[in-house]
Amino acid sequence: MIIRKRTCKNIYLKNCMNKFKIYGILLFAFLQIAMSISVSYAQQKQPNIIYILTDDLGYGDVSAFNENSKLHTIHIDKLASEGMRFTDAHSNSALCSPTRYGILTGRYAWRTSLQQGVLWSNDTALIEPKRMTVASLLKSKGYHTACIGKWHLGLDWQKDAKGNMDYSLPIKNGPTAKGFDYFFGITASLDIPPYLYIKNDRITATKIDTIQGTSGKGFWRKGPIGNDFKHGEVLPMMTDKAVEYIQSQKTASSPFFLYLALPAPHTPILPSKEFIGKSGTNAYGDFVLMVDAMVGKITKAVHDAGMDNNTMIIFTSDNGCSPAANFKELEQYGHHPSYIFRGMKSDIWDGGHHIPFIIKWPGTVKQKSICDSTIGLTDLIATCASITHSHLPDNAGEDSYDLLPLLINKGKHQRTDMIMHSGDGYFAIKKGKWKLEFCAGSGGWTEPTEKTAASIQLSALQLYDMENDISEKNNVQEKYPEIVTALTALIHQRINEGRSTKGASQKNDIAIRFIK
Repeated sequence: MIIRKRTCKNIYLKNCMNKFKIYGILLFAFLQIAMSISVSYAQQKQPNIIYILTDDLGYGDVSAFNENSKLHTIHIDKLASEGMRFTDAHSNSALCSPTRYGILTGRYAWRTSLQQGVLWSNDTALIEPKRMTVASLLKSKGYHTACIGKWHLGLDWQKDAKGNMDYSLPIKNGPTAKGFDYFFGITASLDIPPYLYIKNDRITATKIDTIQGTSGKGFWRKGPIGNDFKHGEVLPMMTDKAVEYIQSQKTASSPFFLYLALPAPHTPILPSKEFIGKSGTNAYGDFVLMVDAMVGKITKAVHDAGMDNNTMIIFTSDNGCSPAANFKELEQYGHHPSYIFRGMKSDIWDGGHHIPFIIKWPGTVKQKSICDSTIGLTDLIATCASITHSHLPDNAGEDSYDLLPLLINKGKHQRTDMIMHSGDGYFAIKKGKWKLEFCAGSGGWTEPTEKTAASIQLSALQLYDMENDISEKNNVQEKYPEIVTALTALIHQRINEGRSTKGASQKNDIAIRFIK
């Protein structure tokens, strides 16, 4: 009897153990499936990111931003209708090289040695060797990264025994040294030699000749040119390369980041035959419509690849419209590239840096939404860090603010102010409705230039109420001395701390003199 009880007890315990094993196996399998689903979901939540940067496109050139635009940018407008349109976006500089530095690093370029103007093609790399870029950040998170188009951030060309540039040797510290897996593009603006295509770190030309310079809207400078290079083919070539890249990522297991830096509508203004006369304005207007069509090819490629629902597309411009567009000529047609803003490319006034900005991200960004918060082109790296659940170290993205709270309409956008920098190296700071400019004139190319302003004894400071005077017509710096004092103190702080975001103070590359 006792033996039977023990036997039953042993059988009972054995059955329990077997059940626990089965339940354990099932639980383990369930957890594995759950983890797999979680990982899969996380991968799905990491969107492809396409950043389309146009060159010298004015805020008023995009009909989604300008109700009176004579140019009907149907493809860019479609992007705006499918996503969020930002009405107070600014490039960190009114010229392209410093703006591109800010886009990729999240740091104001005036913290570097580039205090005014732009880089030349033979200048050395502006981005420091160890500095984190958007590309290196995303690459570390499993993204495949590509840069296609205009670089204009300096290339360390190697030299021959006589000290001349040897274009046959591989370049150093170019895009592939800054976090990009793939690069196909040009050295700088399309009017700055050498005129060479570069694939990764080598030129594609098999022979280099010299091309003479041109004038007018089709302007470019004299210089070396590759035997496979034609100015009029560069814009469609860059677009086709981008389409090919998107198609190549269709079956990829990881997300991608494409930084597409279009070389237009910057000079030379060269609309192809099918766009000549299409705008009903001038050659610049026709070229803008050609740029719009290239944007349409990119969005179509994303759609055809079945990537619409998991791709974030950002569209913007590096600064305001160039005087090469011929503002007076366009005005005769009733078109204003700078919209209602004062000035143009290179200026400290809003026409120099107040630019169109759109983000489309299906399922995350509400369609036909509008954001009037002040944002900057330096904000990309912090936004990408947020999307990929990354933490930026103190020495990265010092002037970059996360846009995700604005995109999902949840949480608070942390940016309170924005510092702008003109082509001639003059500063402005915007906070709320106030904008303080530390120059007497445009700070750039528009009259009165600083030389003219000094000759007619204009005030050395300009303060504008941007809510009530968006065209910057009424300088009220004498009326509001307390605002001038507060904003001057704030820009001192931003400069001295080496950053405008929260974090440990950093060093600027050189001493900064913001009052000339």
